[in-house]
Amino acid sequence: MRNLVLFMHISLDGMVARTDGAMDWIKVSNELFEYANARTQVADTALYGRRTFEMMDAYWPTAADGPNPSKHDIEHATWYNNTLKYVVSENAAGQNTDKIKFISDDVKARISDLKKQEGSEIIMFGSPGLARYLMQEGLIDEFWLFINPIVLGAGVPLFPNAEIKLKLEKSTTFADGVLGVHYIKE
Repeated sequence: MRNLVLFMHISLDGMVARTDGAMDWIKVSNELFEYANARTQVADTALYGRRTFEMMDAYWPTAADGPNPSKHDIEHATWYNNTLKYVVSENAAGQNTDKIKFISDDVKARISDLKKQEGSEIIMFGSPGLARYLMQEGLIDEFWLFINPIVLGAGVPLFPNAEIKLKLEKSTTFADGVLGVHYIKE
């Protein structure tokens, strides 16, 4: 059974974006990029909600092609272009390619089946609405959360109104004050 791993930046009060969707409060650094790259390389499949996929797909396929791309851009673009991507979207059926597959119905069963297929981890970036749904269905196995040192007070919450018991596996404090925590579902 493959693990479904959620990879997400959150505020100290559990928000993933401001009320207007802005994520300008998220701290990123080369140290965090290195850490994230090591985790990303373990996964051979990515899972996205439609909006997050559209943001990712607008940048990553050609991120390494520009003048003076960063090490992170080169590494993540290479991973992104070689990774099978599943996109949960109600209105995107029929647009499948060899590296992009759309899931538009029976999401719980399709994700459960995906987890049973051969391969390594399935990593999910962003997609808070999809993440909340998958948490409620008990389908997320690991949480890699990057807790930014800010309280937003309001915004887009990560967690659903459901109890989820977790066990801390590892924590890492980054120089910019971000706390990386790795939890597994009990």
